[in-house]
Amino acid sequence: MNEISYRDAAYPIREDFAASHNRYWKRLAAPGNWLTGAERVNVANEVRRARQCDLCRRRKEALSPYQVDGAHDAATGLSDVMVEVVHRVVTDSARLTKTWFDGIMQQGLSEEQYVEIIGTIVSVFSIDEFCRGVDVPLNELPEPQPGEPSGYRPADVSDHGAWLPILPPVVDEGPEADLWQARSGYVIRALSLVPDEVRTLMDLLKSHYLNSDEIWNVTHSPQGTLSRIQTEVVAARVSALNGCFY
Repeated sequence: MNEISYRDAAYPIREDFAASHNRYWKRLAAPGNWLTGAERVNVANEVRRARQCDLCRRRKEALSPYQVDGAHDAATGLSDVMVEVVHRVVTDSARLTKTWFDGIMQQGLSEEQYVEIIGTIVSVFSIDEFCRGVDVPLNELPEPQPGEPSGYRPADVSDHGAWLPILPPVVDEGPEADLWQARSGYVIRALSLVPDEVRTLMDLLKSHYLNSDEIWNVTHSPQGTLSRIQTEVVAARVSALNGCFY
């Protein structure tokens, strides 16, 4: 795997960005809990392909995405239902509904596979957007590694009012005790059916935003040149433009 480096960028880039991106690229190539390495890398390919998909474009322009039928312009051999999840989340996430989600589940995708796909989308999209933001080429995707998914599912997940089973807000013992400090909100717990996706999210947050245990301290500023207030203004504006529920 080619090592990710931003030393040639037009702007000075902190070393921890490349370090966290390299850690994720290594994980992306390996079998996960519910997807093979090949499936995970293919999800990453579809994250990039979704921007050029004609069906996604026409759905985005329609009053309702459900008015437009057709097939996605897929870049890989992923199943149709996996491609639908990736493309819809990347291009039109603000209009996803519980009915859409239930239809996805009825097509044979497991809840755990769905969460691992979402976690992969979030991580790859975040790294790619970072590259676009600092005007460097997107990183070459890694070669998939052989092996089978572990099939690990945490024992303490249950219904907390979300579309999927998730862990409780406080996890202070057991294999998932490392996931978050003290109490956590839904935006973090949303991926907890597949705990490794939460661990990945937390690792990328350290470089892209803040350590998870510092988020609730509104007087703490992230590393870098922006103040905490400036950081939150940028985050709120980006969230609004993306139609983010939170």
